[in-house]
Order: sequence, then C-alpha cells, then structure tokens
Amino acid sequence: MALISFTDKGMYCEAGQFYIDPWQPVNKAVITHAHSDHARPGSQSYLCHRDTLPLLKLRLGPYNYQTVEWNEPVYLNEVKVSLHPAGHIIGSSQIRVEHKGEVWVVSGDYKTEPDGISGVFEPIPCHTFISESTFGLPIYNWKPQHEIYHDIQNWVRSNEVAGKTSVLIGYSLGKAQRILQALEEVTGNIYVHGAIWNVHETLLQAGFKLPAVQRITPETPKEAFKSSVVIAPPSADGSAWMRRFTNHSTGICSGWMQVRGNQRRRNADAGFALSDHADWQGLLQAVKATGAQKIYITHGFQSVFSRYLNEIGIDASEVKTEFGNEEEETQSQDPTIEQ
Repeated sequence: MALISFTDKGMYCEAGQFYIDPWQPVNKAVITHAHSDHARPGSQSYLCHRDTLPLLKLRLGPYNYQTVEWNEPVYLNEVKVSLHPAGHIIGSSQIRVEHKGEVWVVSGDYKTEPDGISGVFEPIPCHTFISESTFGLPIYNWKPQHEIYHDIQNWVRSNEVAGKTSVLIGYSLGKAQRILQALEEVTGNIYVHGAIWNVHETLLQAGFKLPAVQRITPETPKEAFKSSVVIAPPSADGSAWMRRFTNHSTGICSGWMQVRGNQRRRNADAGFALSDHADWQGLLQAVKATGAQKIYITHGFQSVFSRYLNEIGIDASEVKTEFGNEEEETQSQDPTIEQ
C-alpha cells in the first residue's frame, strides 16, 4: 500500500493516521500553509509550522493546534513527519513523510526564487514527490523579483507625478506582503483594504516587521488617496468599494499577467507578473532536485506538465484534488467593501 493515498477527503497517510491539507474535516490535519484551499475548518487537530499558526487562527478560528519548526521531526503513529520551507508565503512548508525507509514529500504550493519573506525553498530528497503545476507551461518564465519590483516602483512614481492613486491588486496573504516590500523604497503613503489590514495586523502581532499602512474605512477622506498607493484583494476589483477612488490607475500583481491578454480582459492599466508559485523552469528544477522516482501532479496544468515529465524519463501521474483557488476574500467578510 502507498505511504500516502488520495482519498475523497484529501491526501491520507494510513500508517500515521493523518491527512495533509484535507478538504473535509478529519481527526488529524497536517497543513502546508494558510491559504484557504489548503487550510479548511472543522478538523479535530492541526499540525503546522510556527509562522503559520497566527494565520490559521485568523482564518479558521480556535482549534487544537500543534506547531513545529522547520526540520523538527515529530512522530505520528511511528511515521516520521517534518516540515521544510516551500517559499510560497509566510510559514509555507513542504511535508516530509518517512516510514520504514520510504520517503514521500508533499510540496503544497511553492516557489523556488527566494522573496526575502517566505523562507527559502529547500529541495528534499525523496522516493515520491507530490507537486503543484499552477504555472506548468513553458510560457510562464518569471523575471527576477528585483526587476518586477523596479517595474512596480516606476509605475507608482509615474502615477504620483500625475496625481493619480495607484491601486495594486493582490492576495491579502502572500502577495500583499511582497507588494509592501516593493513599495517601501518609494512611498510611505500606503492604504489597504480591510482584508489586507487583518492579515497585516496579525503578522505584526506575531513579530514580523512590515511597512506602516493605513486601513481604508468609510471615514477616510477621498482627498487622502491622491498620489497615494492602495493595496486591495482581487475580490475588491470591480466592486462598489473601488468607486471611492476617482483619478486612479489599477495594476494587477499575478503570474497570470505574464500573458498580455489577461491584463486586457481584467481591464487593468498595468499588469505585473509577480507570482507566489514556481514558473515552468522552477517546477522542473524542483522535481529533478528531489531525485524522486515517482511524481504526482495535484493542480494546475497537470496534463501538460505530467506528460512532459514522462517524455523526459520521469514517471509522473495526475491526481484530482480540490486545490488551486487561493482567493479567500469575499465581500461579506469585510464590512468596508460595500461602502
């Protein structure tokens, strides 16, 4: 029997009697990171990295949590489990599972270029590697982070000169913190949507150092936004919440902006291909670095990526999961969005 099986509740280790990132409530859940498609409520207990804990509490509420440091082994029914950096978002981890000499690694979501915030992706030697393929097409080839940051900074400066508000769209957890990192050099006049404010405050209370921001409320005067920067989640784009910004330009921060047509379809003024996932080369490098004899592809461009791996002599298969939709903010979660 395989060390990890794919069930209707999620990835299950029968020998250890635990699930990894289950999408239904279970007794024991081991969590790679705090995005909503990987961390869901209702389980009896959760094991995660220490930096993920405050984010899980924010997202899920009070539960029975256990935390570990990276590379700190724990034993679940004689199965050795350890967490290792995935580089995706703060606290994101790969899960290494070892039993009777067999090693599997569940990567969750990951990126291979260090971002200075999320920990540095660490290839883990294993027999079987479970990988995403969100951007598993050769067209996805990211520019270095510092170049993308430079593009964002220049765009913000040009908007400031024109007296425009720069509205940057990105996920509240992961992308927003990287956008702030890019903005730190060019402005201290940063406003954020309530969903981003909640994550920001949680991270500050957990001891992370982040640039100062101001929360947008119904009382925030419209003139305050002139020549300022606003960070908002994708759920706010095109909503009534956006109407408070009159003379503004919108920039979307997403790997999907690598394809020019996506910027036009989203009716954005600018697109920055800033992604928290590995690009095509990053995925290939990660898979090869594990030395795994078997690869399972969970979500993304599964058929293309797995077919290519098989063509180059790496045994790969697709598996069906419920991962892949990180958009966790909805209008109902933030009372300011309809103002």
